[in-house]
Amino acid sequence: MSLWAIIPVKPFSKGKSRLSAILTVEQRILLNSTMLSRTIRILKAVKEIHHIVVVSRDSSALSIAHNFEVKTIQEEGVIDLNRALERAAIVAKAYSANAVLVIPSDLPLLVPSDISSFLARQKGGMEMIIAPDRRKEGTNALYLSPPDLIEFKFGINSFKLHIEEAQRCGAQISIFDNFNFGLDIDISQDLEILKSVHNATLLEELMLDDLIISPHQDNG
Repeated sequence: MSLWAIIPVKPFSKGKSRLSAILTVEQRILLNSTMLSRTIRILKAVKEIHHIVVVSRDSSALSIAHNFEVKTIQEEGVIDLNRALERAAIVAKAYSANAVLVIPSDLPLLVPSDISSFLARQKGGMEMIIAPDRRKEGTNALYLSPPDLIEFKFGINSFKLHIEEAQRCGAQISIFDNFNFGLDIDISQDLEILKSVHNATLLEELMLDDLIISPHQDNG
């Protein structure tokens, strides 16, 4: 059994644009790069994961991956997350991966035991394990066996669409509804939740310890 974890990463300067009212471009770049580093460290501590690959067109993101000695795939052409993930899954399968775990870099509450618990849902055969975001709309983790089991549908209502794809091909489906997986950082309310539920150590690590949730005019 060979499991590859795939981390798709938007250009740091473009990511988290919905936080532009409270974070400057520089703060968002720092947040995105810090969360990527943290995500790689978390994944490297999960024994069930054999390889990690970062997929991005951002040279800084790829450099961080190289510093952690994980694999990279440089995204090229038209920006298309689902196509980039399809390419990564094909590469993983070509290197004999039996399964892939697609996980974003903006899940600040995740710890290695969360991911191990998620992967413990494996039953074998054709299957999908999926973790929704806290709104039950997006997909915050997606395990596929085999790697090309379904067509990726990240975007609006991806949670529902991924389940429909798995049902269409007759795969086993397991839904992992977990608070730590559910909290991604997209809007200011997500930051408010993060500040309210977690300790100062993580906020300091993410450079958010002194953040005040208030409107900020971003001229970037």
